[in-house]
Amino acid sequence: MRKIVFDIETRNVFADVGKNDPALLDIALVAVHDSETDAYTTYLQEELGQLWPLIEQADMLIGFNSDHFDIPLLNKYYPGDLTKIKSLDILKEIRESYGRRMKLDQLAEGTLGKKKSGNGLDSIAWWKAGDIERIRTYCIDDVKITKEVYDYARANGKLLFKEGNMLNEVKLDTSKWEDPIENKLTYTLPF
Repeated sequence: MRKIVFDIETRNVFADVGKNDPALLDIALVAVHDSETDAYTTYLQEELGQLWPLIEQADMLIGFNSDHFDIPLLNKYYPGDLTKIKSLDILKEIRESYGRRMKLDQLAEGTLGKKKSGNGLDSIAWWKAGDIERIRTYCIDDVKITKEVYDYARANGKLLFKEGNMLNEVKLDTSKWEDPIENKLTYTLPF
């Protein structure tokens, strides 16, 4: 199964566009991990055409808050419909199992013993300052954390998160996470 773990950084925030709609934002950069090549790659908004063939070859997209944020935003640029590809939103799985949302940083600290290297507002400041390499590094770090959290959940059926000084557990049924679906996209491929 070819899995693409991904994350998006934007050029602006909801306050800039006047509405809490991800599709109104502008992509600065997308970072991905391709399970087939074990490679991490980034794409600026202007390079998204290079990303589409990779996405279309994926059996599953994996992200954190991706069904609510990343996929609707990416769909704004994609000539087809990315919701046709199987996706796994780790935050959605946690919310369904545990009953509430939490931050990726809480999961990284509790499950992996590490902290994120920044946040989305930092990324926007770096964009405004023209520091693209810092955004690349940060976004790839988030993809690495998301991948590690996913791998841990698959192996252990749970994730851990820090809340204050407390370490809490979220039990997850991961047994169907990698079940295949029939849809495959070929919207941008030349055949």
